[in-house]
Amino acid sequence: MTAQIIGIYVVALSLLVGSAFVLVGMIGLLKFNDPMTRLHAPTKVGTMGIGMLLLASMIHTFVLGETSMHEVLIMAFLFVTAPISANFIAKVSIHRRSCETPPPPLRDDTWSTLSSPDTGSKVEALVKD
Repeated sequence: MTAQIIGIYVVALSLLVGSAFVLVGMIGLLKFNDPMTRLHAPTKVGTMGIGMLLLASMIHTFVLGETSMHEVLIMAFLFVTAPISANFIAKVSIHRRSCETPPPPLRDDTWSTLSSPDTGSKVEALVKD
């Protein structure tokens, strides 16, 4: 077996694994009905699937004897933006009360997402501490 044939097998395996991850993410996105549970499917599983597909593309260009840095840039952008966008979508869901409300925090000043400033009493309490 030559290195090119082994590379082709690795590319095929990466494409199959990546496609399976993307398929599971798509099914999860369609199956779940709550916005908070829908977040996990595309951000966790979908990111892994697209990462595997990009890895297959990188290996394929390497087997052909070429170099390509586009996939590395796409992966870096994807792995940085997916958690941030999921965090923003979750915060919007919590603020709009379109999901199950999280349990109340032990101290109100530690939960920044749902705390709403009073008419100055909270600021004065923080300044006194």
